[in-house]
Amino acid sequence: AEEEPSTLPETGVQRALHVALVEDNDDVRLLMGEVLESWGHQVRQASTGAVGVDLILEQKPDIAFIDIGLPDMDGYELARQIRSALGAQKPLLVALSGFSQRRDRERASHAGFDDHLAKPASPADLKRLLNQAGRTLAQASNETQGT
Repeated sequence: AEEEPSTLPETGVQRALHVALVEDNDDVRLLMGEVLESWGHQVRQASTGAVGVDLILEQKPDIAFIDIGLPDMDGYELARQIRSALGAQKPLLVALSGFSQRRDRERASHAGFDDHLAKPASPADLKRLLNQAGRTLAQASNETQGT
């Protein structure tokens, strides 16, 4: 029997993360989902903001990639609702946008996003954010075990 690898292939994250992906463009959502799953992560997908809010509140993922241009509510409103409902327990929130000007990144930050990616997101950027979410989880786990 082979031993489980100590880190997931491709990303270097210590364990599989629970990922929420809220994106109305089916092709983008399915492709990103396939990439993240191929790296060993568990991905739940939503194509509208309302479904995305429910998904994130129920699943409490480790990281959520959220499109800004959703059909029913924009990603900024979705982020505000998640932040309001979950507070410090919220996942790492990453805005996905076709626009990446400084004001777009600032607006995302004000809405409660932790980071901002221009679409299409590069594998390097996705890996960086997955690693950031993994480190945050490891720190939280160490802090709870230390008490």
